[in-house]
Amino acid sequence: MGSRASVGKQSAIRVIGVETVPMSARAHVRTGGFSSRRLLDGREGTPDNFSLQLSLTPDSYFSPRHRHNFDQVRYQIEGEYDFASDGVMTPGVVAYFPEGTYYGPQSSSAHSLTLVLQFGGASGNGYMSPEQYDRAAAEMRQVGTFANGAYSVVASDGRKINKDAYEAVWERVSGRPLVYPGERYSRPVFMQPENFAWHPIDGQPGASRKFLGEFSERRVQIAFYRIESGASLMLGGGSIYFVASGSGVAGAREFRVHTTIYIEDEAPADITARETVELLQIGLPRFS
Repeated sequence: MGSRASVGKQSAIRVIGVETVPMSARAHVRTGGFSSRRLLDGREGTPDNFSLQLSLTPDSYFSPRHRHNFDQVRYQIEGEYDFASDGVMTPGVVAYFPEGTYYGPQSSSAHSLTLVLQFGGASGNGYMSPEQYDRAAAEMRQVGTFANGAYSVVASDGRKINKDAYEAVWERVSGRPLVYPGERYSRPVFMQPENFAWHPIDGQPGASRKFLGEFSERRVQIAFYRIESGASLMLGGGSIYFVASGSGVAGAREFRVHTTIYIEDEAPADITARETVELLQIGLPRFS
């Protein structure tokens, strides 16, 4: 069965159809900008806050080599995303970007569609919400400049101060210097799911799983599930599931390709495939 399942409790399940979320352009502190569908958010101000977006990036996008104080999982759907010496994400590739670990520089092909989950890492620094980010960046543009992934401002003594753009915004929001956690991993982890084997799930006929990995002491899990046409599967709670292919019913809601299924609590939820379904699972970090 899916990870993090428990028995005897009714699960709360959310089903978000990609067509219900508009694609919106967003101002950004990196070079080139991008558009995205903001599929799902966590709870602002909590250590496990997150933001799930389906991002469409043009070839004008560029970001210098940098690091964050939060974790990321990326799933490449169309096009390519180049992270220089760290690797190139081509369709089907999944990558885990740990907090505190440098990556990039990064650039995009002419049309890159990527599922991006950003979330609070094991350090407990949490994740700054898009609203917090946008408000602070707008305020900072009144006195400084964002360019090429950096923020520049002239201090009262005339010195020009340059900082990584995200770091500068985070410090504005938090009111304290950003202290990066130590590297748990020396580089991002790029995964080729096609090279992992499917394994049948005991007691769940017609269902199988590819387990890609578990990361940090907070046990972030990444896996794929396959459910054959007509079969059902109990999915574990505390996870986000993204429909890579197929269609079916989750709870009382229908789903299809690129639907997001979110089971917030630890209780499992039942889904049934109308046609063979493949799901990407991202098991969220455990802070309790």
